Amino acid sequence: MKRNLIIIFLFLIFFNSKASSHALHYKDLVSLEYDILHNNKIIGFHKFNFNKKSDFLHVISEGEFKVTKIGLEIMNYQTRTEEKYKNNQLVSYNSKTLQNDKTKYVNLKLNNTTLVYEINGSSFTGNVENKDSIIGSWWNHEIIKKNKQISAISGRILPQKVIFLGKKKININGSEYMALHFHFISDNDKPLDKKKLNIHVWYDEKTLLWLKSSYDKIGNWEYRLKKVQY
Repeated sequence: MKRNLIIIFLFLIFFNSKASSHALHYKDLVSLEYDILHNNKIIGFHKFNFNKKSDFLHVISEGEFKVTKIGLEIMNYQTRTEEKYKNNQLVSYNSKTLQNDKTKYVNLKLNNTTLVYEINGSSFTGNVENKDSIIGSWWNHEIIKKNKQISAISGRILPQKVIFLGKKKININGSEYMALHFHFISDNDKPLDKKKLNIHVWYDEKTLLWLKSSYDKIGNWEYRLKKVQY
């Protein structure tokens, strides 16, 4: 127990020193592209494009995948998102997602007077304080420090607990990384297999780039880094 506390304490010192230069991690980033795998088979992609000018960062993403079984299409998913930051603070977020015949959406903006996020989403409409909340965009490593995650698809508010599981070398498409491994779970008393949020995420120790994520829901799903462009 004592050893685990020491590891967590040392990690927090390391991570806070990294996070203080948050803008530096993304200022030269042009794009990130991920393969989406279902049961270890590539079925789609998700790509993020970054445009930084002065104090503003504009991130547009597009993703899609299809799941088939015995030749029949059982899931067709398409999403497009747009994030706008000023001085590293999210000021607006918009997304539209088509999942089979169902449309999901999020329209979020920061109220500069009350410092709350005003959310109009397909699963939640209301306000949430921005201090401890973050949109569920896994590319942004700041997500590990927040208590609430705002669903990037529906706007649902998900209280979260983040557990640091250590670091290890992993191989992504032939490249080796020293990865920081986190487990994100819903912060409630439900059994692990009943939690809305239950996902493993890995970030590169040196750059804090999102390397991959993995979760189980009707099979195993994985988002795996394919390409980085600077």
